[in-house]
Amino acid sequence: MDSLCGGDIVIYRFSPHGSKKITDLLLLKKYDDFTMPIMICHDQEILDFLSYDNFNDQVCDDHIFNRFPVLRSSSDPDKLAKLRLFFSKLNLNMCLEPQQLWATEKPKLLLHSEKKSKNLELYNQKKFIGVYWWSHAIIARDWFRYAEHDPNLQQKQIKQNFLIYNRAWCGVREYRLKFAELIVQQDLQNQCMMKFNPWDSGQHYQTHVYRNLNFTVDTKLEDYFMLNEHDATASADYVTTDYVNTGIEVVLETLFDDDRWHLTEKILRPIACGQPFMLAATPGALSYLRSYGFQTFSPLINESYDSITDPVARLQAIIAEMRRIADLDLEQRQILFDQLREIAAHNRGWFFCSEFHHRITSELQQNFAQALNHLQGT
Repeated sequence: MDSLCGGDIVIYRFSPHGSKKITDLLLLKKYDDFTMPIMICHDQEILDFLSYDNFNDQVCDDHIFNRFPVLRSSSDPDKLAKLRLFFSKLNLNMCLEPQQLWATEKPKLLLHSEKKSKNLELYNQKKFIGVYWWSHAIIARDWFRYAEHDPNLQQKQIKQNFLIYNRAWCGVREYRLKFAELIVQQDLQNQCMMKFNPWDSGQHYQTHVYRNLNFTVDTKLEDYFMLNEHDATASADYVTTDYVNTGIEVVLETLFDDDRWHLTEKILRPIACGQPFMLAATPGALSYLRSYGFQTFSPLINESYDSITDPVARLQAIIAEMRRIADLDLEQRQILFDQLREIAAHNRGWFFCSEFHHRITSELQQNFAQALNHLQGT
């Protein structure tokens, strides 16, 4: 990132990668010049303006004592209270080093990876200037790089029609609970290589408080699926046998009950492995993929689900197409899978070619240059 942006800015990024804790938003390296423009990298996770709005006293104290250790021994409660109030209102600006706190009101660049974002509009109101790039495309090319050369991926021995990775279901992923129930209701569980974890983030799914009540499930899901014991790092790898033994991956993306476009390594894993896919994501996500040069699978697969705005109806449409494919006789289904794999092979080749890499990095450089010009003109 530093080299792509010319090395003339101060960069903050979350460390370790994937963290969303404000206290993990740290400098990329040591800088001698803190008068340079500032860019905060929030490009791996979805933007969530409200989660950083009005920090509580504990978060403020952790931050204050970490950045200003001398204040640990301060006996002036009024001074500490004023500092808490100051930091509580900073949102992502809280990450700034002491040398830059004078710049909390100055515009900053915000690197992000989502389009059609209401959260970005809120950050714009706080004087952040967005710099969009599809960071997951470059990350996934690294994580799944062996798939370009893995000879075993071509040795198909399909035993189940659908591959589905369904691990976390808290927060914005709660739609995955309803998806699992719909699988059971359509008696598709034996057609799927899919596991389920009743627990996520210390919570059992039967006590989950739904943001969208339409996703509420009544089915005892653990009776129908084997236990998923993988952790979050599993998404940074692929299992060859999973792809060899299945025909189509049904990708459960992070965002579904939303209108943003934010695609992650989840959709890029089947692309890297040459696997046909269906995509459970926000409306228009397939058109977003096509805008980057990938082909999708219509009319071989009915992809009309991609334009359905109602989230439950979109899930039902995906399940209905899975049911149609499962009901094909063996010969028809084999012909379909062979045709789908021709498209998947094109996608795999495009994903690993230098032209695709150049397209992603050039888009970043162009967006960065435009944002920097905007920043310097403020």
